[in-house]
Amino acid sequence: MLIIDPEREAKRILDRFEVIHPPVNVESIARGLGLWVVYKEMELRTSGMLVRRGRQATIGVNEAHHIHRQRFTIAHELGHHLMHHSLVELHVDRALVAFRDDASTLGDDPVEVEANAFAAALLMPAHFLSRDLRAPLDAHDDHAVRQLARRYQVSPASLTFRLINLGKVRGG
Repeated sequence: MLIIDPEREAKRILDRFEVIHPPVNVESIARGLGLWVVYKEMELRTSGMLVRRGRQATIGVNEAHHIHRQRFTIAHELGHHLMHHSLVELHVDRALVAFRDDASTLGDDPVEVEANAFAAALLMPAHFLSRDLRAPLDAHDDHAVRQLARRYQVSPASLTFRLINLGKVRGG
């Protein structure tokens, strides 16, 4: 169902907002695109949601979740907004360890997989990671993984998954 290439769309947004280094201010980008971002109490397993009413869209974020999950949720919902606008009126994401839900974990729901790919590409752009890593990162070097994750303001698990997908990990 690949409507828009998530990597290309994330790069387009980064260029539009002149983002040249991490961490990416994903909330500022969402607001710059005309979306409202609100933090609310939600069921713990709910990460966030995208609600569209006419031309106005709002990203709801679970205020109880860690900042890294909140940032990924905003980027994920932004991906739905940009790439799946014809499909979304109300979209609710439920949280599991590192993924939105079972379907996206298994790769069964292409819409969720695309939104996750967009979020990863927006928060951890391939060209930023290439610049920061002269050589593939050792997957077993917890300190290096945590340090780079801190720079990008993402979880070590999200960073590791992104680096594996980009072929920038050794020893994994």
